[in-house]
Amino acid sequence: MPLLPLSRPSVLNCCEGDVLFVLDSSGSVSSYEFSRMLAFLSELLQPFSLGPDQVQVGLLQVGTVPHLQFSFGSHSTQEGLQAALIDTQQLRGDTNTEAALKLAREEVMRPGRVHGAREGLPKVLVWVTDGLQPGAVEEPMAALRQDGVAVLAVSTGHGNYQVLRKVVTPPTSSHLYFVDVDDMSIITEQLRDAIVEIIRAERLQVRNVTAHSAVLHWRPILSAGTGYYNIRVGPVPQEEGADGATGGGSGTSPSTSGAEYQRVTRPGDAKHAELSRLRPGVTYRATLTPESKVMLLKPLTVTFTTLPEVLSPSVIMVSDSGSSSVRVSWGPLQVDSVQSYKVEYSPLPGGPVRMITVDRSQNSTLLTRLQPDTQYLVTLSPVGGDSVQVEWKGSAGTLQGYWVTWQGANGSGLTSSRYLPPDTLSTVLTQLPARARVCVSPVYRTARGDGLCCTASFLS
Repeated sequence: MPLLPLSRPSVLNCCEGDVLFVLDSSGSVSSYEFSRMLAFLSELLQPFSLGPDQVQVGLLQVGTVPHLQFSFGSHSTQEGLQAALIDTQQLRGDTNTEAALKLAREEVMRPGRVHGAREGLPKVLVWVTDGLQPGAVEEPMAALRQDGVAVLAVSTGHGNYQVLRKVVTPPTSSHLYFVDVDDMSIITEQLRDAIVEIIRAERLQVRNVTAHSAVLHWRPILSAGTGYYNIRVGPVPQEEGADGATGGGSGTSPSTSGAEYQRVTRPGDAKHAELSRLRPGVTYRATLTPESKVMLLKPLTVTFTTLPEVLSPSVIMVSDSGSSSVRVSWGPLQVDSVQSYKVEYSPLPGGPVRMITVDRSQNSTLLTRLQPDTQYLVTLSPVGGDSVQVEWKGSAGTLQGYWVTWQGANGSGLTSSRYLPPDTLSTVLTQLPARARVCVSPVYRTARGDGLCCTASFLS
């Protein structure tokens, strides 16, 4: 099967989600039509970045017995995906779309299964059919939509418009296509844009929030030379009210102006920006506007609240020094504004960093197992009342890193996430809501592993 040439620039890093193609491979489709459908899928998918933290693609063939040609996570490169499409052989047989959709719902689109979709990410099912004998598809399609799957359809025949209109997710203008098999390329860009609109990773995240600074992170949607990012940051007007939640969305910032508003410009290949000179305990709104030379892109907005001012202890002392231990003391205590103290220490000029956490009511701790006649760097950091230290054990194998995600109790509120390298086995999360659910998932070369979760609690 010849692959069609790439027709537009790559949409690198635009998206994060799982896309399953349910392809009519039955005897009602001629060999020529089947080859054209595969060529269409090849062109449609070529621009996407693939991988465990980007887009994952699956292909399910419809025949007498459905066949999962390849599942999510099977291909993390375009070369592998395109080769798999070339190797796809037609099943023929009956058009048992109902059985294929049942398999799609129970095994492919359900998180936690061996071939399942990822938890918390957009899921898309694209049904490519010749439109003949669709079968009893309305009920299984409705179940998929109820599960949060966006359903799109492409028919190369006249088909039953009423059935197809009922099964796709609105709007039908961008989610339902009727096209001759020889002219499928004319809908490639429209269908791709419709998929991108569903799985576009537009989250603007705030990390490393302190009393006076924060770091904005976003998934790059521009590249070097194609534009730049314009960032505007300022306090949320009191009349609007704010809950201090960190989340993402689209929109524009208010027209309020003043000395406290900041503007930051970052190049097109940037993916983060450091914000400084912020005031403690203030809710800010940050708006990121991609200024592209080739297309109009929506701004992204996030609100966050800086931490209250927590003064570091004014006195730190060392006593009871021995050959392998030393006592570190500090004061004064700040029981009302500090949850705990984090003590980090490492040998100089370099060596592994060790850390212990001390209760807020204590003003000293004993550091043990030190190397004799060695100078150490000791750092004491107060941790606020809405911060937690998350720790986990490492995992062997082809580990690429860890995804740490958290959200409010019972799934309420916005979900935030942080990607960490494989050698990191702990992190401090700040600005957590009460009883936040925190999960840590290993990321391997081909898939994201099952996560371990806990509920964060704070002392009163």
